[in-house]
Amino acid sequence: MFTLDPAFVATSHPLADLPLCTARLQDDGRYSWIVLIPKRAGARELEDLSSDDRTQLMAEILAAGHAVRAVGEALGRAVEKLNIGALGNVTPQLHIHVVGRRSDDPAWPGPVWGHSPGVAYRTDALALGLGAAQKAFAARLTVLS
Repeated sequence: MFTLDPAFVATSHPLADLPLCTARLQDDGRYSWIVLIPKRAGARELEDLSSDDRTQLMAEILAAGHAVRAVGEALGRAVEKLNIGALGNVTPQLHIHVVGRRSDDPAWPGPVWGHSPGVAYRTDALALGLGAAQKAFAARLTVLS
């Protein structure tokens, strides 16, 4: 049975329940950042997914990229580059980060992971970001199913 690691609950906000993944907005208002967590019990590596699941994951990563760009647009910080990564060194449950980057973000051009402590979204910005991401995912749900 799939259960979400408590680390994701503490550091992100629910966005969408996709066919394979649960999508969450990372609570760091400096970046447009979505985390996808495949709903597969015990999955730690991409190789733990079936071939069909890996294909579905790629479709959901692309949808998350659109949602990340929508968050950036809603917050007046257009995304210049998408970074996609599956690290899992701290939280081993399989998850994929889709991060919108800008040349003026605090970690540029290096990775966001481990750069500095996160800065929580302001309430108004969080509402805008969540709404934009949810709308972007909703527009793609029929394609993902």
